Amino acid sequence: MRDPYSVLGVKHNADATEIKSAWRSKAKTLHPDHNQDDPSAASRFAEIGQAYEVLKDPERRKRYDRAAEMQQTILQQRQAAQEAAERAKATKANAEKIMEELARANARRAQSQAQSSQDQPQNQSGSAGETPEEVIERIFGAAAADQARAQGQAKGSAQAAGDTAETAKVDPNGEKPPLPVMAVDLIASLVRRIRGTSPAPEKAPDFSVDAIVTVEDLLKQSWVTVKLSDEREVRFALEKGMTEGQVVRLKGQGIKLAGMKPGDLLVTLKVAHDTAFRIEGFDLRTVLPISLEDAVLGAEATVETPEGNHSITIPAWSGSDQTIRLIGFGLYNEAGDRGDLVVELRIILWEKPNEKVTDLMRHMRHGLYV
Repeated sequence: MRDPYSVLGVKHNADATEIKSAWRSKAKTLHPDHNQDDPSAASRFAEIGQAYEVLKDPERRKRYDRAAEMQQTILQQRQAAQEAAERAKATKANAEKIMEELARANARRAQSQAQSSQDQPQNQSGSAGETPEEVIERIFGAAAADQARAQGQAKGSAQAAGDTAETAKVDPNGEKPPLPVMAVDLIASLVRRIRGTSPAPEKAPDFSVDAIVTVEDLLKQSWVTVKLSDEREVRFALEKGMTEGQVVRLKGQGIKLAGMKPGDLLVTLKVAHDTAFRIEGFDLRTVLPISLEDAVLGAEATVETPEGNHSITIPAWSGSDQTIRLIGFGLYNEAGDRGDLVVELRIILWEKPNEKVTDLMRHMRHGLYV
């Protein structure tokens, strides 16, 4: 199926009203009854219907957007990998050229020394036993050798390469090195190749998903299973201190791309809608309906908690703006302690009007007390 946004001709941030309006307009234009001479009208009409079915449902639209974003990321990473491979190929070719130049220079120097003093042992800097750094120092100078040696010891990590590039700009004495940064990078790459080291693979981008959990899951530290778009299932255990909106980072469980280190999976905890409780940090909130007489006179009542029903005392003259806090009936925090359950009082009237209460309220409004 083609991109449903393109099919309907709407932007990716279009709201439900825009999407519905675009679908109606397209449906009228492409309806087969109005395009009887067009053999493709039926298929195009069906296509806009499928696109609308995807975009009108918030959950299906969210899943499509997530899959499209992941596909776009994969394409970008593949393109970046191809470009990196081309750069590596060019770097290798340049390094081989430098190697050939170093070998010829070394051979010429050794031949010259042999002719000038055939009896003298070859223990000078041009001997066949030179290390790559010594050859670089002899031809390009000590600064280039130091930079190449530093990069060689870094084993090709991205951070070390960045640090070396910064070092190549200005040396500690404030003088420019004798080689440009690109040349130093090529030489360091050559040294790493000779020593058998290679740059560490790049890391794939992190991937974000939501996980629906319940209040009971958070209290029991249950296991959560997340199904990814590539059909993988990732499981992790909830821990104390986790609550609504928290992001759990699962290292190496994200996108897997060839030639790259797996990215991390970022799981955002979303608590399922619960008619009994709402979450505020590590506190739970619930509503307790009370009658008018209980609000005025006070009473004993029963409130639902995560551990079952619990008895509470409603003070006299309790209004709907008052709350009762039950200590230790909330979620676990990082320290292992529990938040509170906050009971919100809500005054409700009888199902049918009561004449005596109505008459009493009328007298109270006018300042007449019986």
